[in-house]
Amino acid sequence: MTEHVWSYQPTAGRLAGTDLTGYKVEATDGSIGKVDKHSDEVGDAYLVVDTGVWIFGKEVLLPAGTVVRIDTDDQKVFVDRTKEQIKNAPEFHRDKHLGDTGYREELGTYYGTGAPFGGRPA
Repeated sequence: MTEHVWSYQPTAGRLAGTDLTGYKVEATDGSIGKVDKHSDEVGDAYLVVDTGVWIFGKEVLLPAGTVVRIDTDDQKVFVDRTKEQIKNAPEFHRDKHLGDTGYREELGTYYGTGAPFGGRPA
């Protein structure tokens, strides 16, 4: 991934200030849930997705760099990962992992950046 993993891709159509809460989230092979929380903080943007019945009672944290398109008319967010890739990501617990630097590094590496926080390896 050439873009920073914790920042939206310039082509995603992200409009600053748009509330994505409640938007459906679509992986490359189907729906994974709805946005429960999101951050637009520069260099620390993400989505917390409530997976509902797909992974019963679980939430997943997706770095903003995984978002390829936002459709505000249909209220959908499209990400460039499969359901299986998202399901196999490091397990997320909101109370424990939001703001946890080590977890962010692990997740950033998992989503293919090869370096903490989506930076290029030094």
